[in-house]
Amino acid sequence: MKLTNYLFLSVICFGFSFVGQAQETVSLVKLMADIEAQFDVKFSYSVNDVENVDVNEPSEAYTLNQVIAYLNENTLLNFKFLNDRYITVSTLDKTISVCGILVSHDTGEPIFGASVILNNSTKGGITDVNGRFQLDNVPLNKTIVISFLGYETQKIQANALLSRNGNCKTILIKEEAEVLNRVLISKFLTTGLQKRSDGSTVLNTEKFGILPGLTEPDILQSIQALPGVESVNESIANINVRGGTNDQNLMLWDGIKMYHSGHFFGLISAYNPYLTDKVVVTKNGTSSEFSDGVSSTVNMFTKNKLNTKLSGGAGLNLLHADAFLEIPITNKVALHVSGRRSFTDFYNSPTYDTYFERSFQDSELTTNSDNISESNRSSEFFFYDYSAKLLFDLNENHKIRVNAIGISNNLDYTESFVNTDGETESKTSNLKQENIGVGANWSANWSARFNSEFVAFYSNYNVDAIDYRIETDQKLTQTNEVIETGIKLKTNYSVNNNLHLLNGYQFSEIGILNETTVSAPSYERTKKDVLLNHALFTEAEFNKNRTYFRIGVRANYFQKFNKLLIEPRLNFRQKLSNRFTTKLQGEFKNQSATQVVDFQDDFLGVENRRWILADEENIPISTSKQGSFGFEFNHNNLMIDVEGFYKLVTGVTAKNQGFYNNFQYLNASGNYTAKGVEFLINKTANKYSAWFSYTYSINDYEFKAFTPSVFPNNVDIRHSVSLAFNYDVLQNLKLSIGGIWRTGRPYTKPVAGNETVRDGNTTLVNYDTPNSENLDAFQRLDASLNYYFNITKSVKASFRAGVLNILDRQNSINRYYEVDPNDSESAIQIDNTSLGLTPNVSFRVKF
Repeated sequence: MKLTNYLFLSVICFGFSFVGQAQETVSLVKLMADIEAQFDVKFSYSVNDVENVDVNEPSEAYTLNQVIAYLNENTLLNFKFLNDRYITVSTLDKTISVCGILVSHDTGEPIFGASVILNNSTKGGITDVNGRFQLDNVPLNKTIVISFLGYETQKIQANALLSRNGNCKTILIKEEAEVLNRVLISKFLTTGLQKRSDGSTVLNTEKFGILPGLTEPDILQSIQALPGVESVNESIANINVRGGTNDQNLMLWDGIKMYHSGHFFGLISAYNPYLTDKVVVTKNGTSSEFSDGVSSTVNMFTKNKLNTKLSGGAGLNLLHADAFLEIPITNKVALHVSGRRSFTDFYNSPTYDTYFERSFQDSELTTNSDNISESNRSSEFFFYDYSAKLLFDLNENHKIRVNAIGISNNLDYTESFVNTDGETESKTSNLKQENIGVGANWSANWSARFNSEFVAFYSNYNVDAIDYRIETDQKLTQTNEVIETGIKLKTNYSVNNNLHLLNGYQFSEIGILNETTVSAPSYERTKKDVLLNHALFTEAEFNKNRTYFRIGVRANYFQKFNKLLIEPRLNFRQKLSNRFTTKLQGEFKNQSATQVVDFQDDFLGVENRRWILADEENIPISTSKQGSFGFEFNHNNLMIDVEGFYKLVTGVTAKNQGFYNNFQYLNASGNYTAKGVEFLINKTANKYSAWFSYTYSINDYEFKAFTPSVFPNNVDIRHSVSLAFNYDVLQNLKLSIGGIWRTGRPYTKPVAGNETVRDGNTTLVNYDTPNSENLDAFQRLDASLNYYFNITKSVKASFRAGVLNILDRQNSINRYYEVDPNDSESAIQIDNTSLGLTPNVSFRVKF
């Protein structure tokens, strides 16, 4: 009986409590009438704005100002004093505070580093470690755009995220359907760099933050922030990944294979970043879909979604100007175009002077052998690139894309002289380097579990040089041309949400032409090779909870040689706990096209490498075997990554390496072995990111035909250190400072006391043991400053300043020797130096 009475009393109390709570909420119209009577004021409003609005009653102890502040905070209306007695109520100019907590729909984990901005504005921020964001003074009718790489972009009305008493709405965001590799680290080194489950690194150019020294999100400069990726001669045209050469990196732009990567003959990336959506860099454990690059794969993707509004941007720095547009034609068709051109042919900035001195320091432009005076020499250099992409969505399941890209560098070098008749004549040498690519892509979703993609491309690389030799009245022409066409068909089948199967076929035909002609004495050499390759590939990819596993195999058949190469691939990642992860990767790869150096002064001495094709006699197909094993620690946005690697590359030719020693004019086939450890520690927070990386590696050649047969690789960098710190001074002002230190690259000295040797009628440098010496350590300190602001509500702008080599350190990046023209028994030392102090500024607008 007592229990029944107790339950009855509880229900009665609960009922009174509920009624009491319900009575706290009143209609806004009634509340305003009460306020008018209590404070002797008048409200002016539209009935439609207030008739259906309810609000909790404010405290009876509130003053009039406190009551109005309370109503502004807890309703979607703007209460504004006209004077001491009259108050207007409307939705005009209403601003609110919004907040939210972003959570992954698939994992339930908060998402750190996601971009949260007002539509068509630069105002915004990023989510913190708990996935939370807050924006103040947001116009009521604005749309909030939430985006994160690998996830679907969400657009939410601001009034749906109204912050009341600090209570924030939870927002679930889904992973994009085509993305299996989940993002493990959302803010890796800097905003826009992310790490995925398979160990690859993704660079999102639109959200890219800031790196020391850079004023543009230069794609190939940026990836050098990764451990194991560097350039021993400071050129993005010579990126060395785990001890490999630049031609051993597979470069893909929207599925088109590219053979040229740098403007200014290697100092600036040739790929315009402002229509590039993301870049995926893979050092090991590559998908079986890719081959033809024994060191790494750099896969670039342009924007792939149709926008309903016209958008674009433009900018300039001290070297070039560029512009891009995203043009909607219909609801199903859009066109993306971009263009960039230098103005170095009519304006020489301090930045240009530094780049020019670095690029052409060891060429005919600066070391003229005909003793032409400086006043009788002139040069004109410019570069440009363009891209276009047509996007056609037949429907939600079938999409067609057509792409085109063009890259060009042009150098004219003029020498004037007085002929035997006393008349002044001039002759102009020219170097032109181009890469043109065209591709098409058809992606189709046949069901919820099965989709396919068909890709076709054409790529044409061409470098032409016309070199006039004044004293001998000789004209030398050189041509290196690469033409490749290819098709790829691949299918993806999802067995379930965790297991996916990839199968495909790829065909490519590559032809390479090398041609040299001399006018006096008359000489001509032409060599053209063609190679056809068929490949089948398959792989299974599993990703669930703490385990990621990808295993595949690729079969390559070279029709000309009747040769079959089988390439297994492995990528395994296991999370041992919430903080510790172990990873294992391995791959076999091959490539048939490589670059060689015939003579150091080829192509005016500016671009002395030329592409050649394997013939399996003098030039074998290059193959690689690579394995790596490592651990990761992740806790409170502190990441520590340790990875050991071993790589064996066979089919390396002496001409491919560009030796400056006794092997310079010899040819032989050999291999190199690179092994080492990469260490990275990275700490990120809302306002800063700091990282320290260290790489220790040993890289040795083995050429059995040479003595000694084993000696250090030309890019054997034993110790390499990088350190950087990024800080958000203000929401729209970012600072980055960092440095590089690495041991000097190897070089070969002449034999002491016997520096030259005679070979017939020619005197040559008598080099000692190959690569037994090292240059002084390379050191460089860089800094950047980025400032963002709004010109209008729809036009955003940014100003960036950067300085490379702040301390103006003269680093030697290469050293070789020549016979002293004044003493045939002595050799003179020639040093190539790095960029000196190089400032640059840029200004951009975007709409």
